[in-house]
Amino acid sequence: MKVDLHTVEEVAKELYIRALKILPPDVKQGFQALEARETDPRAKQLLGIMIKNIAVAEETHNLTCQDTGIPIYNVAIGRNVQVDGVDLMRAITKGCARATVEHPFRSSVVHPLTRQNDHTSCGIRIPAVNVEFTDRSEELFIQMIPKGSGSENNSWLKMAVPAEGVAAIKEFVIDCVLAAGGKTCPPTIVGVGIGGSADLCVHLAKLAATRPLGTRCEDLEGAKLEEELSSAVNRLGVGPQGLGGDSTAFAVHVELAATHITMNPVAVNMQCHAARRASATLTPAGIVWGF
Repeated sequence: MKVDLHTVEEVAKELYIRALKILPPDVKQGFQALEARETDPRAKQLLGIMIKNIAVAEETHNLTCQDTGIPIYNVAIGRNVQVDGVDLMRAITKGCARATVEHPFRSSVVHPLTRQNDHTSCGIRIPAVNVEFTDRSEELFIQMIPKGSGSENNSWLKMAVPAEGVAAIKEFVIDCVLAAGGKTCPPTIVGVGIGGSADLCVHLAKLAATRPLGTRCEDLEGAKLEEELSSAVNRLGVGPQGLGGDSTAFAVHVELAATHITMNPVAVNMQCHAARRASATLTPAGIVWGF
């Protein structure tokens, strides 16, 4: 399958707009589940307001949140897919900029030193484009995640001591959730990366935070830790918007990588309640839209 770069550009543009306007079904179901089991009256009311806000935004074709975030594109290139990598990156970047200018919506991207905003949601090494390869034949998968600052500002990395074991990981995650409080616009998805190198560990945390609700870590020990941490986090009493209640997080997600014998990195990255993402799969038969 030879990839049409104009199609990639259009898809990159459309995905940004879709991600900002349509919340994934699993997140909506997550809201319903939290509201059903919330015991605090004020927290239950807040969850109801959030659910209504999401519905109104979609009905009126407005953004679910004014923060358009740092644009992140995750790309998976299948077997027998022909595409020039440099041109692919350029097409995605162009589509990202067009979404911002042509929609239009606020650009949240600035130069890190001068704070200049070019109003394109693009800049040095932004959008972030993560590329991996898949054994699926003749498929190009593109996922767009607008990562807002409320969630991204609540990111942590700790190079834990291996002798401290899993207890140190649990303590670190709990401390991070408490430190975030209401600043992450909870209920959140708490992404936890464990292992690898420092940079890989942070990347794993972000992959975990943006994983669909209802999915589990493929590693059995990781899945067990997810359950334990999800239960613990929702006993902290942070609650929706940090105002108290049972619904601090939709879930805690964990992603693992092998690591060095003398270190045990652990990272935390969060998604706010507007856990936005959108995806498209390009095939010879056409485009399949999803989340």
